[in-house]
Amino acid sequence: MNLLDETKMLMRKYNIKANKNLGQNFLIDKQVIIDIVDSAEISKNDVVIEIGPGLGSMTQVLLERAKKVICIELDKKMIKVLSERFIAYNNFELIYGDVLKIDLRSIIEEEKNKEQNVINIKIVANLPYYITTPIIMKLLESKLNIQSITVMIQKEVAERLIEVPGGKNTGAITYTVYYYCEGRKVREVDSSSFIPAPDVTSEVINLYIRNMPPVDVKDEKIFFRIIKCAYMQRRKTLLNALVNTKVFNSKEEGIHILKQMNLPENVRAEELRIQDFADLSNYFIKTI
Repeated sequence: MNLLDETKMLMRKYNIKANKNLGQNFLIDKQVIIDIVDSAEISKNDVVIEIGPGLGSMTQVLLERAKKVICIELDKKMIKVLSERFIAYNNFELIYGDVLKIDLRSIIEEEKNKEQNVINIKIVANLPYYITTPIIMKLLESKLNIQSITVMIQKEVAERLIEVPGGKNTGAITYTVYYYCEGRKVREVDSSSFIPAPDVTSEVINLYIRNMPPVDVKDEKIFFRIIKCAYMQRRKTLLNALVNTKVFNSKEEGIHILKQMNLPENVRAEELRIQDFADLSNYFIKTI
């Protein structure tokens, strides 16, 4: 049975329709699943946390390759499907809940403590488009003991996540991801690979967690605040954006600081490298 027929069979059997409120689009392309799992380099040394497994099409492949798969699912209908479908697997665990509210750190620490041998924790997910950014930000800002994140998300968002700061697709989140990860594109996925077909193209990316950030930042909170404020009014110059958001107390103060950084008064946020923002935040700390 091909994946499309299998998906339709499961939907009929459990009386399931894709939940638009949860951003559900069921993946029906087996090759895409193989490419996702291959790119994550899943092995018997890995515990995989799969976010939003849905009907379990990718879960099946993960269970065959990983030491253990922990699925986090918010849809009660999917909980029934998954629990019945994978009941025979002794390396399967299912958690009902919202990944944004679940204590992932405790789950990861528990898995690490169970093993005498070193294991890797990897995140794999086909994320709903509407909640991609909050999930990615939680995974990174929580500084979890994980090795990598492999996700399929909307192409436009993916390109911002893996862009090098200062590139054409740069956004505020670009700097955050680059600070914590090394990212790469795996492949694009056409809308025909899903039912129902979304209105956008998807993209699979790998985010490999860095051992050390690429820049020295004295205060991460201030560093990320300056970046966020700079991009809140990205059509304005960096100077005006940071004055308007009260990062700089006055235009005169801002001009002075930019001069110390050898940055022109008319520079815009997207022109700055991550090192520029690091230098700016570190200098700013000295002045407060």
